[in-house]
Amino acid sequence: MSTRALRRLKGKQRGQEALSPGDLTEGDSFEEQVEEEGAETANVPVSSSSRKAKKNKGQKNFSNIYEVICDEDIEAEKISPDEVAEKTDDHTKTQSLEGIDSNHEATASKLGDKAKKKRKKKKNRATPENGQDAMPDENIDLIMEKLEQSNSHSLQSANCGGPDRKAALHVEHRNLNPETELKRYFGARAVLGEQRPRQRNRHFHRSTWMTSPKDSWPRFSRPGISMSLLQSKDGIHYFTFEHNREYQQVQFKFFDAVESMDPNNIVALLQLNPYHIDSLLQLSDVCRIQEDQEMARDLIERALYSFECAFHPLFNLTSGMSRLDYLRPENRAFYLALYKHMMFLEKRGCPRTALEYCKLILSLDPDSDPLCMLLLIDFLMLRSREYQCLIQLYQDWEEHRNLSQLPNFAFSIALCHFHLSQQEDMDPEESDKLRHEADQMLQDALIMFPGVLMPLLDLCTVQPDTTVTSHAFFAPRTHIGQPQALAELTALFVGRSFSLWREATVMQWLETNVQTVLHRVDVKDPLIEDYQNKRKQRYQSAPRNIHRHVLLSEIKGATSSLPLEVTTQPVMGFDPLPPLDSIITYTRPERQHAGTSNESTLSLFFRSLLPNFNLQDGQRQGDDQEVARAGQELNQEVNRLMVAMRDMLANIRFQEPPGEDNPYRDEEEWD
Repeated sequence: MSTRALRRLKGKQRGQEALSPGDLTEGDSFEEQVEEEGAETANVPVSSSSRKAKKNKGQKNFSNIYEVICDEDIEAEKISPDEVAEKTDDHTKTQSLEGIDSNHEATASKLGDKAKKKRKKKKNRATPENGQDAMPDENIDLIMEKLEQSNSHSLQSANCGGPDRKAALHVEHRNLNPETELKRYFGARAVLGEQRPRQRNRHFHRSTWMTSPKDSWPRFSRPGISMSLLQSKDGIHYFTFEHNREYQQVQFKFFDAVESMDPNNIVALLQLNPYHIDSLLQLSDVCRIQEDQEMARDLIERALYSFECAFHPLFNLTSGMSRLDYLRPENRAFYLALYKHMMFLEKRGCPRTALEYCKLILSLDPDSDPLCMLLLIDFLMLRSREYQCLIQLYQDWEEHRNLSQLPNFAFSIALCHFHLSQQEDMDPEESDKLRHEADQMLQDALIMFPGVLMPLLDLCTVQPDTTVTSHAFFAPRTHIGQPQALAELTALFVGRSFSLWREATVMQWLETNVQTVLHRVDVKDPLIEDYQNKRKQRYQSAPRNIHRHVLLSEIKGATSSLPLEVTTQPVMGFDPLPPLDSIITYTRPERQHAGTSNESTLSLFFRSLLPNFNLQDGQRQGDDQEVARAGQELNQEVNRLMVAMRDMLANIRFQEPPGEDNPYRDEEEWD
């Protein structure tokens, strides 16, 4: 019992009675004397044996030596647990009371239980991560963290992989910001030193993860894009973007501007609608061709910001459970904006951030993979040195995706094992094991794709040995005679990843394994013929998403390998190679005034004579009566034209040549 409680029980005020030296016995501390006085006040005798027993009991049952108080009004005056912990560390530990009557014991136990419940309640309030209901004063960041944890658990239990696959393709919010990677390379002062403090304007609708609004942007107003939830199945949410009536009208004007082949028309459209998505994407390509990279990147960021402001509340960028169907034209612009933003980040020197966007695009439709991110993700993982993630992805997806049949993965996974074996902190035995696996994987890749070696060495400016150039297995005719689809994949891999193979140690490792492969070819290893048969049977034709990826990559060697059915058709930058089975939600109305490109020369001649003549309007009528009436009008117009031509020919008078007696005749005119 505290001294303050004792004073209240004795009816004394603080400081009324001085403490005499005789009040303290020789073997007891001050707190023990206070407890004895409290026991005497309760008319309970205190003995030495009972005191020792009560001491053990108090150490076992009570964490606070002042918990047993008879008055409920004094409960608020108990010492905090921190002070109790400090007191228990002292050599003079206090002893608990003994001999309290049954009423006092019942009251003490009730108060002790109440105090324990109160402490438990405070503990639960301080730590909301234990899974209980959150308190009203809980921080919103903790709530978001709980939601992300629940999403991650649902992702692991869903039928889309498992914990390993989730870890390999997990997207982190903080890594979507390129400043995070730049600060890690150059420091916060170098990145943010020249930037002014960002003003948080409240007229922007929400804080965004992918981009941040800039002061130079036009004031944001909703362009007419929204996102709706189509269905939820097995924990996966299927969304789609939607265009309202006003946005559809702007979209039709954009199509007219594209057909005019004049970028100024797109600029004029953007001045009236500064957040129209397709106009931003198309104008970004124009700026990039004109080498205005800063403006091109800014337009893409503006498009991403417009998309993010239209997100559905359930749409989550990092959960991996949100899907967007590429068959819908409204969703394709989001894919293209993410891809173009990713490529700008990679060229800017932020491969780790670009990798996060690559995983984000792949998570939107991992089954179809409309932009074929599997042809790019290995390159970004190697550039950002995420070797374990690459190995994990290869192990998880090899069984159902056959990643080893792609040239980029066949060579990249071998290079990944080689880099891991070269790490200094690696155990020697583990390093030798990884090096042996890297050698086997590289030899298998060279045997399966022999057409990769010579173009790779050519781009790396390395002159191969004469034994390699003179051997028929790596001869140039091997590269020329491979199937067109394989040539497309090979050119794409070599044109993109040759910079990763330029290191001296990598080249020495490659040279050693090339010599080993030539020896295996000379001894007629059965694996050589097996892989040759696989090359002939597979890679007959590439799917449409690979062609789309090659067009977006703009790698010259790969685009030159595209088939004629792709290169002969027009390709729009805002929608390259749309799917053949697209889901069309709204169609463009027919234009009222037909262009003159489809009119014949005779029709143009008739129109020059008769402005009211229009052959195309008559041909566009679908009804039989309209066609008949148009034919009658055409006959009448032709008859009128023929009459007018007869009158014109009848009124023509030819002037006779001058006679011999003409005084104005030139003598040398007919000589």
